[in-house]
Amino acid sequence: MATDPFLDDERDEAPAEQEEAETPTKTVWVAWPAGPEQPLVTYAMMGISLAAFALQMLSRFLLGWDLPGQLGMKAADAILAGQWWRLLTPIWLHGGILHLAFNMYALYALGPQLERAYGHIRFLALYLLAGFAGNVVSLIMSPARSLGSSTAIFGLLAAYGVFLYRNRAFFGERARPALVNILTIAAINFIIGLSPGIDNWGHLGGFLGGLGFAWLAGPLFHIEARAADHYVMRDSVGSARVLVAGALVFLVTLAAAWLWVASR
Repeated sequence: MATDPFLDDERDEAPAEQEEAETPTKTVWVAWPAGPEQPLVTYAMMGISLAAFALQMLSRFLLGWDLPGQLGMKAADAILAGQWWRLLTPIWLHGGILHLAFNMYALYALGPQLERAYGHIRFLALYLLAGFAGNVVSLIMSPARSLGSSTAIFGLLAAYGVFLYRNRAFFGERARPALVNILTIAAINFIIGLSPGIDNWGHLGGFLGGLGFAWLAGPLFHIEARAADHYVMRDSVGSARVLVAGALVFLVTLAAAWLWVASR
């Protein structure tokens, strides 16, 4: 008698499926990797910004003009004259108390969580590279002078989105709404940046700089089994990769600035 192979397969697999269904499952808790207890870099960036703003206000009171701002803001003519530090120093300078308050609130909201995941050194690299990239894009695309830490903060916003996306398996159902929230905040701020007097090119450059560094060197967690009931979460991105990624983002951004200056 001929037999139907599909029926045979079903009969063979049924006991296995039943056995699998009866296998008890167990929930195992895995602790999130321990990061820095205190967001020291976040606090340091806030402290430098507050101290710089105090000097700006003191200068206006004593001299009648903003000496730190004039020496450190992004200014194309000064950069063409060799003052390259102006591609970084604007991230600690601000044009007014509301400008400072908004940026410090954003840094305080985003910084501690990212710094815990990234660690002090990698988070500092993210902040500086995003700010640097933002000022370079602003230099290339806009002749207006500008200052403010929003270039770096937009980089943190991008890095937060990358972190949620790449580690979405560990966040479960919370990953999607959190990622949508990050993208919505970024879109709203880009729309607000279309208003006169706001350097949206700097925002875009900071976002791209943070995105590039976070994608290449941001934390990417996986679970390691140490024993039957002992699991740990590890970051699979090593220090060598972070160093190479940071150098790559910096050199590409610097090359873009150098090419712009050479073309003037």
